[in-house]
Amino acid sequence: MSLTDSKVKNAKSLEKEYKLTDGFGMQLLVHPKGSYWRLSYLCEKKQRILALGVYSSVPLSKIRERRDEAVS
Repeated sequence: MSLTDSKVKNAKSLEKEYKLTDGFGMQLLVHPKGSYWRLSYLCEKKQRILALGVYSSVPLSKIRERRDEAVS
């Protein structure tokens, strides 16, 4: 299920971090100290994570563009 701007804006920081997924390995890590965009992928049968940006400074549309560039 894809994320929407309203879902991202309404994500509240809790005591523990949690993830909101957007598809194709992209996720928003909601952390008590802030939210971070990440891309999870496999490389040589190992899971890797690529940081795409901080939520407040990079909007969802731009993050999807960065994801598409990284995947291609």
